Amino acid sequence: MNLEVLDDWCERAILGLALCILVFGPLALGAVDAPAFLIIQGLTLGIMLLWGTRFWLSARPQLLWPPICWAVAAFALYAIARYFTSDIEYVARQELIRVLVYACLFFAVLNNLHRRNSIQIFTFTLVFLAMAISACAIWQFLTGSTRVWNMDTPYKHQGTGTYISPNHLGGFLEMLLPLGLAYALASRLKTLGKVFVGYAALMIVTGIGVTVSRGAWISTSLALLIFFGVLAFHRTYRLPALVFLLLIVGTGIFFIPRTFTIQARFRELFANGEVNDDLRFALWRPAVQLWEENPWWGIGPGHYDYRFRQYRPEIVQARPVHAHNDFLNTLADWGLVGTAIVAAAWVMLYAGVLRTWRFVRGTPSDLGNKPSNKFAFVLGAALGLLALLFHSVVDFNMHIPANAILAITLMALLSSHLRFVTEGYWVKVNRWAKIAATAVILAGSIYLAQQGWRHAAESGSLRRAARARPFSPEQARLLKQALAAEPMNAETAYALGEAYRIQSLEGGADYRELANAAMEWFGRCIKLNPYDGYGFLRYGMCLDWAERSSESAPYFDRAEQLDPNGYYTLANIGLHYVELGNYAGAKPWFERASRLESENNEIAHNYLELSNTRLMEAATNDIRARIP
Repeated sequence: MNLEVLDDWCERAILGLALCILVFGPLALGAVDAPAFLIIQGLTLGIMLLWGTRFWLSARPQLLWPPICWAVAAFALYAIARYFTSDIEYVARQELIRVLVYACLFFAVLNNLHRRNSIQIFTFTLVFLAMAISACAIWQFLTGSTRVWNMDTPYKHQGTGTYISPNHLGGFLEMLLPLGLAYALASRLKTLGKVFVGYAALMIVTGIGVTVSRGAWISTSLALLIFFGVLAFHRTYRLPALVFLLLIVGTGIFFIPRTFTIQARFRELFANGEVNDDLRFALWRPAVQLWEENPWWGIGPGHYDYRFRQYRPEIVQARPVHAHNDFLNTLADWGLVGTAIVAAAWVMLYAGVLRTWRFVRGTPSDLGNKPSNKFAFVLGAALGLLALLFHSVVDFNMHIPANAILAITLMALLSSHLRFVTEGYWVKVNRWAKIAATAVILAGSIYLAQQGWRHAAESGSLRRAARARPFSPEQARLLKQALAAEPMNAETAYALGEAYRIQSLEGGADYRELANAAMEWFGRCIKLNPYDGYGFLRYGMCLDWAERSSESAPYFDRAEQLDPNGYYTLANIGLHYVELGNYAGAKPWFERASRLESENNEIAHNYLELSNTRLMEAATNDIRARIP
């Protein structure tokens, strides 16, 4: 077997692995949990190693390097630099790994899968995958099922498909809908192929509808307005586009008035004369406040969720995870420098689309431009990504790995079309460049493999710990295993401290030793994540329990500083005063905690009643003592 044949098989293998990633991610709940992303990370390693092999199999290796590559490389380097200066090492490292995986996939897809056949395989696989997931979402909507694989979601009569959230299913589908429509209306497919793709596009439209995601509805509508507006200026596509537009609009007019859930969702958008934002606006202000702490560099990769409590609005008591606005989240985490690099990548992408436009519209004829698969892909992919940008104003699809990887892939394939504009974007790779490229690929692969192995060991121990009896010695043992694999995870240290604290509260002869062990792990949690108010809170509680209350006040003070509007923090500070027997001091903490969270707040409700009772008893006894 000669080298050319081996090179061809390597290219096919890269295509197969890339398709596995793109199909697996959406089917694996968006690949948001650690095991699913580890599989994607492993497949990415395979792609990189095959690409490195191709450098040495090809007689004249070349790199396709359009302008956007500079922005992608710059952000990867910036992410590495920002990791070394972050406050919470573990969180920053996990974010760095995602950035490196996405960057590797971008460069690999751009340079290995830009051929026409590869792009068509990508397109048809993804469009029909979206159709299948849309069918699942439609079934969930009609039956009221909340089941996704082996778990339940809180969304009844909202289609989530194979995702946890309908918003993220909407983000996935809205990227592929314009692509399906473009191939149905403007490609060189035969009639039967266009019928199948057109049917898939209609299923995707319905899938977006049954998500009942207002962000997906609005972003899709804006993208489709531009899509049909563009085709209206092309004589060849004007009539088919008008027919398809009327079909979509007519379907909506027929079904929306007959669907109570969708009507109710529309009414909720402007309930009581105000925009119903589902608390999104309340999450945006803390993002701005966090960015203001470090405008140039940001607070750190992935740090928004861990720093949020310090600026928590009273109305938000749940953990936000993300800012529900990818632009503000990027600004808070990465600062002006990181945001500028990301913005530059998008500007370069669409500048490339404009340069490519006249080269992919198709050849002129007497009846207009002939259909072109290149034109269909560029139009569909560009508007699918634009829909995602619209949606990013109110959601965090770029933090869902499956959706981020789809976006990265579309960006890479779009950028590859610049090769039709000029040959100047091809860079010859000489021997020394091959050695350098191979060294970079090997170094990156070794790092990702080592981190993947480490994270897999941690994830396995954490899953077994989650199945063990809560706070039991067995759970503590498994948490120690997880920390042995990954000693920088503050949340694991906190969970281990909590296990020992609860064991200590059971009142055995060794309760002091257990309390001291709990404080050791809470102290480690504080060191690994100095912004975790719960670590300070629990450390102070252990001091109270160990009859060292004179030392605990600074820890409760710090907990309040880090979470001044958190009902759980305030209720537990009230417990500190109860432990001291100071019911008058405890009462205002319980009262404020009750105002912040009127439901599911047993600590504040129960101990507020106890405090009132004790204060009444003290007042009554005082009056009786004064009566002669």
